[in-house]
Amino acid sequence: MTGVQTCALPIYKNKGEKIPNTEKKNQKKFNIAWLYIGITLIFFLIYMQTGSNNFAAKEVYNTKVKELVIDKEIDHMEYVRKDDRVNIFIKSGLINNDEKYKEFKEGNNIKGPHFFIKITDYKAFVDDITRYQDEAIANAIRKDSTLVASKLRESYDFDIKQNTSHRWGGDFFFISFMILITIFFIMQIRAFRGGANGGGMFSIGKSKAQLFDSKKQPSVSFKDVAGLEGAKYEVEEIVDFLKNPKKYTTLGGKIPKGALLVGPPGTGKTLLAKAVAGEAQVPFFSLSGSDFVEMFVGVGASRVRDLFKNAKEKAPCIIFIDEIDAIGRSRGRNSISGANDERENTLNQLLTEMDGFSTNNGIIVLAATNRADVLDRALLRAGRFDRQIHVELPNYNERKGIFEVHVRNLKLAEDVDLEFFSKQTPGFSGADIANVCNEAALIAARNGKQSIEKSDFLAAIDRIIGGLEKRGNIISPDEKKTIAIHESGHATVSWMLKHASPLVKVTIVPRGKSLGAAWYLPEERHITTTEQLMDEMAALLGGRAAEEVLIGKVSTGALNDLERATKQAYAMVVYYGLSKLGNISYYDSSGEREYSFSKPYSEKTAEEIDREVHNIIDEAYQTAKKILSENKDKLTQLAKQLQEKEVIFTEDMEKIYGKRAFEIENIEQPKEDKTTENSENITA
Repeated sequence: MTGVQTCALPIYKNKGEKIPNTEKKNQKKFNIAWLYIGITLIFFLIYMQTGSNNFAAKEVYNTKVKELVIDKEIDHMEYVRKDDRVNIFIKSGLINNDEKYKEFKEGNNIKGPHFFIKITDYKAFVDDITRYQDEAIANAIRKDSTLVASKLRESYDFDIKQNTSHRWGGDFFFISFMILITIFFIMQIRAFRGGANGGGMFSIGKSKAQLFDSKKQPSVSFKDVAGLEGAKYEVEEIVDFLKNPKKYTTLGGKIPKGALLVGPPGTGKTLLAKAVAGEAQVPFFSLSGSDFVEMFVGVGASRVRDLFKNAKEKAPCIIFIDEIDAIGRSRGRNSISGANDERENTLNQLLTEMDGFSTNNGIIVLAATNRADVLDRALLRAGRFDRQIHVELPNYNERKGIFEVHVRNLKLAEDVDLEFFSKQTPGFSGADIANVCNEAALIAARNGKQSIEKSDFLAAIDRIIGGLEKRGNIISPDEKKTIAIHESGHATVSWMLKHASPLVKVTIVPRGKSLGAAWYLPEERHITTTEQLMDEMAALLGGRAAEEVLIGKVSTGALNDLERATKQAYAMVVYYGLSKLGNISYYDSSGEREYSFSKPYSEKTAEEIDREVHNIIDEAYQTAKKILSENKDKLTQLAKQLQEKEVIFTEDMEKIYGKRAFEIENIEQPKEDKTTENSENITA
């Protein structure tokens, strides 16, 4: 806040007598901002008192007004033209004696108004009041024919006054209040612009980075980070450089200025940064990319400057910026409106601080994002983010290590096999595995168990993949039969094809938004052939094909299957070059065409793409239909069994179709109630 600057001069008690001003030095200076705050509060209280009657009245609607008219409880009404409202005043006797109006008596609002109603047409409102009165009089006469209508009308009549006056007192206080507020904020903005280091009342230009130093260090270490071996090796080298710089500088080496952690959500990028803070034993500044964003012009750049200023004072140190894509998006996009100037200014300042004329010796910048494709190229060049550390989804061994970390504090039963769960969760991120462990503990506690069993983990995986079971859903026998046939089709085709994922479990119990689901154990591979993609699409379309083979008609239940198959076929043609169009790919890895309104191919090519996608999907569908037609009897038997039991497993498939001829290498086939990541949902 701004304050009155005073000069500490000596005080003279009498002429020629000087008293040292030692006490004045310890006195706090008066800040005029508090005076403005006090005056503002006084005016606000006066305004509230002036307009208290408006706040005491309750808003009602036509139904309540009709009730009040019929019950003869209205003393009079007041039409306020400027507000398009009618204030309603209840009879004073009712306010004092009737229990239902005690709140007005207790609130010291006996005089009123007690209610108000918003209207659009005054004449129509008066007509409605008259109609309510006529209806009440007619009802009273029907009950007692001796009553006289004219005398009854006198008991129902009340005055409707028109108030055209203007409440200048309340408006004056309101205007004064707003003027004081405006003056106060103008003073604060001036203080912010002129103050040192972007100060002001709210320190709006200050960095919001959280500092971890020797007194306040995160409890996370590299021991808490399972998997991510390649990423850990890279960041461990950075930590080692900060601890032992001479080991590298004697050979003439220089420390990387920055490292960018890139990977899907939940893979452990932020956790890895926390581990770096716990291991480095050097000051660690942590903040999010959105912390730089503010509504005021120049605040983002000011916070970047303040961040690096503080970091230079603490060097050697580490700066960690989470979700850097909030400020690091490529410049020039959406430049038509000019709405991103502030974000671009912030990015420019960050680029200057990371590799400008100023030297930042001993400062390392770590950043994390799952949208590296949208980052500005100047941010990714050598000298700023020298290294891009990819944090991918964990493989089998890494998932096992992650399970071991998250079950440290859990009480497990003897039948819990972490290797088994690691095989059942391909495609799961570290965050997903943490959720599985926590959900298993909750399920075990819900069932009153003393330890977490294998079945609890399997139920947790089912719940995370497919959602919560909805056994209370009412499904007709015909729908249940269709769903059973649909899921049996998926199971049969995937069982018969070599490259389709082997079945683990099929259920027709509704989960989440799906009416049925099939769980598979997909092969973990890095590249995929045309044959593998075609078999996967045939398995996807197996549900609709089964409906056509056994029922003779198809339903809307294959929506999710068709969507996935279409996307896969389109990717084969447009991205992977796995079609008759030849070795052509229209995939844009740079993201430069993200905001383009034109396609990178002609209309004739677009027609050829559509035709090729249609042919690929049709070929996969005919493959599925052929397999199901050849095994129609077994398919019928499986569908009937699924309809009766609601859930079938690998053992049930082996009894009907025999042992599957194709096994996934290096992966053990499950033999019990097991689930995996890839599920086929049937939607109605």
